[in-house]
Amino acid sequence: MAKRRIPRKTKSGRIRPASKHSDLYTDERPKDTIRIKFATVKDARATVAKVKRVRRSFARKIQILTVGEQRARVMGKKTVASIFKAGKSALRLKNGRTKKKKVARKKKRR
Repeated sequence: MAKRRIPRKTKSGRIRPASKHSDLYTDERPKDTIRIKFATVKDARATVAKVKRVRRSFARKIQILTVGEQRARVMGKKTVASIFKAGKSALRLKNGRTKKKKVARKKKRR
C-alpha cells in the first residue's frame, strides 16, 4: 500500500488544508479519480460520455476534457482532440455557458 502524501507546508510551517494545495502527480483521493483514455477515437468518445454522466461540477468536467484534449493534441491525434473539444462545447451549451451569451450580456450593460 502506498504511503499517504504529506502536504506542503506554508511559509510559517503550518500544513495547508487539502483544498488549498494541488500537486499534479499525486492523487490524494484515488476513489474520486476519473480515468481518461485517448488512445483511439472510440476511447475518446467513451471518455466524453463518461464525463457527461458523472456527478461532478461543471468546472471539473471541463478540466477533465481539457486535459484529454491537450494530451491528444500533443501526441498528434487531431481527431481525438477534436472529440474532446466537441464534448466541452456540448457541456457548455447544456449548462448555458457559452461565449455568445457573455458577449451579449456585456453589450446590454453598456
